[in-house]
Order: sequence, then C-alpha cells, then structure tokens
Amino acid sequence: MNLGLSEEQQMLQKSARDFFEKECPKSLVREMARSEAGHDPQLWQKMAGLGWMGLAFPDACGGSGGSFLDLVILLEEMGRACLPGPYFSTVVLCGLTIVDAGSEELKKTQLPLIARGERLMAFCLTEPSASYDAAAIAARATLQDGHYLVKGTKLFINDAHIADDLLCVARTSESHDTDQGITLFLMDARSPGIACTVLNTIGLDKQCEVVFNDVSVGNEAVLGNPGHGWPVVTRALERAAVGKCADMVGSAAAALEMSTSYARERVQFGRPIGSFQAIQHYCANMAVDVEASRIVTYYAAWRISEGLPCAMDVSIAKHWVNEACQRVTTLGHQIHGGLGFCDDHDMHLFHRRVRGSSLLLGDTTFHQKAIAGELLA
Repeated sequence: MNLGLSEEQQMLQKSARDFFEKECPKSLVREMARSEAGHDPQLWQKMAGLGWMGLAFPDACGGSGGSFLDLVILLEEMGRACLPGPYFSTVVLCGLTIVDAGSEELKKTQLPLIARGERLMAFCLTEPSASYDAAAIAARATLQDGHYLVKGTKLFINDAHIADDLLCVARTSESHDTDQGITLFLMDARSPGIACTVLNTIGLDKQCEVVFNDVSVGNEAVLGNPGHGWPVVTRALERAAVGKCADMVGSAAAALEMSTSYARERVQFGRPIGSFQAIQHYCANMAVDVEASRIVTYYAAWRISEGLPCAMDVSIAKHWVNEACQRVTTLGHQIHGGLGFCDDHDMHLFHRRVRGSSLLLGDTTFHQKAIAGELLA
C-alpha cells in the first residue's frame, strides 16, 4: 500500500485548489449559504466543464474512469474551500449508486446527464429516527396494479429542494431480518405527492424534510433487485462516510493553516503569540489531528478503491475524523481569541461545516457501535 499521490492525483489536487481559490472565495461561500438554492449554477457548470461531475464514473457513461481515491482528493479540496452545493448528494451518494446498481439503460441515460452538470439528485434515506440502520426504514412502497406507491417521511436530506431526481429507500416487504425487503427507487422530484421543506442547520447546508404521499413509480424506477437493496445502500454509505471524512480533513487543514498564520502575525506583549508555549501546543495538536485524520481517510478510501472489505476501516475513519476535526476547529477559535468568535470570521465557516459533517453518515456513537460490533462478532 502506498498512500502517496500519483503525478495525476497531484495535478488534480493542485488544479482543484487553484480553481476554488479563484472561483470560490469565502464571500461567494457566504452568498451561496444564504441563498435559497444553496449553490451557484454558474460555478456548478464550470466544475462540470472540468470533468469533476463524472470523475469516478466509467468512461462509457460519460465519466473519466477515475478511482474513488481520486474523488476523495477532490472532496478534500471542496472541504478546504467550504464549497456548498449538491456535489456530494448528486455525485457521491446518487451517481455512484447508479453505477453500482442501475440498469444499463439507467446508466446510459442518467450518468452522462450528471457528468455534464445537467442533473441534480438527492439521496432519501434517513427518517425521523436519524439512524443509518436498515431497521430504521419505515417508509413503505406497496405494489398496486403494476406500480409502486411510496409513502413515508424522510429527514435531513441534502439538496432535495433543488434536485431533479430523488433516490428513495423504502421497505417493500416485511421480514424478521430487517436488512431484507429494502428497495431503492429513482423518481422525478416533481412527481405528484412529493413535498419538500428546507430545514435550518448548523452546517449552513440545505437539508430537507421530504414527504412521500403515495407517490406512484413504475418498475423501471427500481435500482437493483426489489427487496435486496440494503447491500447497495451499505456500499453507498461506506463511500459517502469516507467522502465526508475527506471533506472534514480539508476544512480542518484550512483551519490549521489559518491559525498558524495568525499565530505568526498576531503580536501580544511585544512578541508573536506563536512564541508562547500554549499556542505552540495548540498548533502541534491541530497538526497531529489533521495528519492522522488524512491517513485514516486515505487508507479507507484506498481499500474502497481496491474493492477490499472496508466496514471496520470506514467506521474507524469516521469515528476518528469526527472528533479530531472538531478539536482542530475548536482550537482554531481559541488561537484567534475574540476575533474568531466574530460571525464574519472565516473560522466559523470551517467550524460549522465540520460540526455538521460529524453528524452526517454516522456520528461518533454510531461508528463506535459499528466498530464494537466488528470486534466482538
């Protein structure tokens, strides 16, 4: 195993960092966060023009044939830039799930649209229990006259308010094994019976409540085999959890750089505050947490890219990164003192993003339980 970046990956990292520094200043980040849509369509099209929407899609479906590790490098740069918008929900959660389980027809029609930036999607999984377990899926899809009627409420669904399509996880049959009877449906987000409400969140992202009231979908809307969709969901969650780790690593790395720069420049009692031992320890602890977070994230991403078993590694990464990156941004606030607590200071953007991401795709307790389950099985 070599976690060093290839020449192509270094070029991707540099081009992404240069692009976001130029095209996505923090003023635009704030503007997007305050907007109703939560993203900038012009910026989205520029990203699509660079081939980032289809980076990890197969060549035959309009993609670039890149690896998941390539995608993780890009996601880290998005976290560094605090980029809002539907990239994660459209590409990571929905696009790659279609690659996994979609029919050939679906891959040929939907993936090129995503790759060209012409289609936005949202992954409708979590419900009021806010759990990522199959047992928590209460939404029902009932087969009636050749069509499924989907009924239920989904919560904390990112970007559903602007999505063209929704990928909804629902239960189509009951079984003593709660992993059975789960089916995925890809449906038009404007179908009759769908209602969407945007929620206010700490992460300044656009999470929604989506209500499905007997939404009618045909058999062609089913991804994979009816009733056997949970393994597809599990794989999607593993990828997304590692992708979210990469996003948090990027934000934490930016918070570290901002803090060390401030510690060198800010003079107190006639000397830079970075000369004080307490600040030095803060910076050192932040650096250790950022680097350790990057290593566990890249290791889990590498295992996914290689098609190796990764459940334990994904949970270790998300558990560690959740806590470590929150420590980094908290120390960043302490180094900046009162300035860091001003609402218009950029440290808030990183702290909010890391805090919000630590709760998505499994919080620390969820992954702690998963690790214990693997160890004690």
